[in-house]
Amino acid sequence: MTDLLRAPAELKYAEELDWLESIDDNPKPFSWRLSPKMVRLFILGSERADGLDREIAQKWFGDRSFVERSIVTLASDRGLLLIGDPGTGKSWLAELLSAAISRNSTLVVQGTAGTTEDHIKYSWNVSMVIAKGQSRESMIPSPIMTAMESGSIGRFEELTRSTSDVQDALISILSEKYISVPELGSDQDSDNIVFAKPGFSVIATANSRDRGVNDLSSALKRRFNFVRIPVVTNKNSEAEIVRFRTEELLRRHQIELDVPPTLLDVLLRSFADLRASSAAAGSDDEKLESALSTAEQIGVLEDAILHSNFFGERALTAHALASSLVGSLARRAPEDLAILNKYLHGVVEPRSKEEGGSWPEFLEGGRDAIATLS
Repeated sequence: MTDLLRAPAELKYAEELDWLESIDDNPKPFSWRLSPKMVRLFILGSERADGLDREIAQKWFGDRSFVERSIVTLASDRGLLLIGDPGTGKSWLAELLSAAISRNSTLVVQGTAGTTEDHIKYSWNVSMVIAKGQSRESMIPSPIMTAMESGSIGRFEELTRSTSDVQDALISILSEKYISVPELGSDQDSDNIVFAKPGFSVIATANSRDRGVNDLSSALKRRFNFVRIPVVTNKNSEAEIVRFRTEELLRRHQIELDVPPTLLDVLLRSFADLRASSAAAGSDDEKLESALSTAEQIGVLEDAILHSNFFGERALTAHALASSLVGSLARRAPEDLAILNKYLHGVVEPRSKEEGGSWPEFLEGGRDAIATLS
């Protein structure tokens, strides 16, 4: 696992999943590796009241009701659609659910404008077809078909980015729970139908900002239970998420660098200020193009940490943090630069005079970054 750029959840937390499975005596639906109660515990972490011999770390930060409803949906015969703004942790929750239930989170289809029906059903090994003809051996199953055959969870990322033809093909899979392969003939003995085994389900994600790209049909909506994942607005919860991801980053890069609580507070307050400004803006030109999500906040901090480690004094500074924030959020010139400059003069400058601390250096770093990009 040490030579993987990014290990999937079932490998990253393999020892923990093995232990939970060994002590799990609760009823399990279908072919699930863990019971619903243990799936929830794996994702949300353990509490003292659970009475476990070891601590299970929290991996997804959000309302427990979202996790519980997701688990209940997957225990039924309906698909699960996680919908929300970018950076709300939809894909991470889908990966954790798949890892805990099936011990395989890699059966993924990525929805794009170029995704075809073959990507969710099957395709053919052309050389084998030429040599031996079409058969089950020459067929290349999609991740969704593989999930059906193994009774596992299949994932479909960014469902609304795929075309209506692809979405329509998914309707039959969710409804009938089989895929017909007409190329293999119509005889009952021709093995031309792939049936889903118990435990099969689909977790899809959709970006709520993609409305109007490829809207879901009412027929497809009926095959899913919707779980809407809101943007994290609680400062303490967001701080926990950022701290959790930052610690992972430092371990992965083997970096020994502290993130001072004062700088984490500067980052959190800056994003809160920019979100409030965006919400009050009267037009899109007055809003940053960035979604200002928790994921982007983590990206800003990651960029600042790596820059400080490789090109700085191996210590995170407010100057580096401000430079990273401007560089990450200024995607349009001059619109975004003007918005950030207004924020620095209207909010950060008065705050640096009133509170001091890291704010004066943060103000200087932001101004230097804007001057460089202008």
